[in-house]
Amino acid sequence: MLKCNLSQLDNLFAAVAEAMPLYLPTQGKNGANYTKWQAGAVWSNTCNTQKGPKDLFFPQSEDLMAFKTQGKTIEIIDTRNEAEDFAVFGVRACDVKSLEILDRVFLSEPKDSYYASRREHGIIISLACNRPTENCFCGSFGIDASSPNGDVTCWLTEDALYLRGNTEKGEKFMALAAPFVTECDDTAAEAQKEKIQKIMARLPLADLKTDAFGGGKTEEFFNSPQWAKLSESCLGCGTCTFVCPTCQCYDIRDYKTNDGVVRYRCWDSCMYSEFTRMAHGNNRNSQKERFRQRFMHKLVYFPENNDGVFSCVGCGRCLAKCPISMNIVKVMKALEGEQNG
Repeated sequence: MLKCNLSQLDNLFAAVAEAMPLYLPTQGKNGANYTKWQAGAVWSNTCNTQKGPKDLFFPQSEDLMAFKTQGKTIEIIDTRNEAEDFAVFGVRACDVKSLEILDRVFLSEPKDSYYASRREHGIIISLACNRPTENCFCGSFGIDASSPNGDVTCWLTEDALYLRGNTEKGEKFMALAAPFVTECDDTAAEAQKEKIQKIMARLPLADLKTDAFGGGKTEEFFNSPQWAKLSESCLGCGTCTFVCPTCQCYDIRDYKTNDGVVRYRCWDSCMYSEFTRMAHGNNRNSQKERFRQRFMHKLVYFPENNDGVFSCVGCGRCLAKCPISMNIVKVMKALEGEQNG
């Protein structure tokens, strides 16, 4: 394990940023988000960014290719830039897990080459959560906020950052950090882990269970009368899907330019009335059906097709951002209460 005194942290960031792009949470007007590090940037040690690092691997909008036509000839142009290594610092345990969930979608055959390239070149430096918030419930999904996965795992104390390399990519980052760190044992990191685990055990949602959900529960929950009650006030705004680190739906569109046609993709939401709309119309015509789809996918459909892994990581962003205070926790409690009642 290595130790970096906090007085050396900006020097470490500068050394990494000189070798490759470095992204880390910085504070903006509406909260913290991942931005590219530049001299003078101040790292924000907030527990949760507004959005997770998903955007760095699966951008909210990206060009896929371009077309030029001349007569009956069509030229297809690959608009991608040459991939380069980059590092993402300060990724919390829930967001590390969210990337593993996205891997199951985008790296299954046929692989999404755009996502795969970014995952191949991205180095994840995770950070244990010293101050989990009341909205956090990652432990319900088997995630340990005190010991996140990643290429490098870090623990923060009052005066130092402790780093442990986990992968070959992580060792590349550790080599860049070498001038600013010293070797040490894991005593301080273990003490920090113990403190975090005690905090997690006292959080309001620490006792939230997932036992009632998972694969094979479609028939049990699909026709529940709770969906009508829960979705009654839903605005269909899509906020929950856009802050969710595991949502992976997107739309692909073409637009004409003066120089041809560009094909791009952008995030989409199952909460929108036009989602999956086809020539014959939409197969989910009511907000209740769209609402049900979102939460059934998180709690039943995804685990049924992915070895029991839920498509929620308990980050709490939907709890914080939904304008009507509707979220997956309320859905779980209502459905479980119906089952037990």
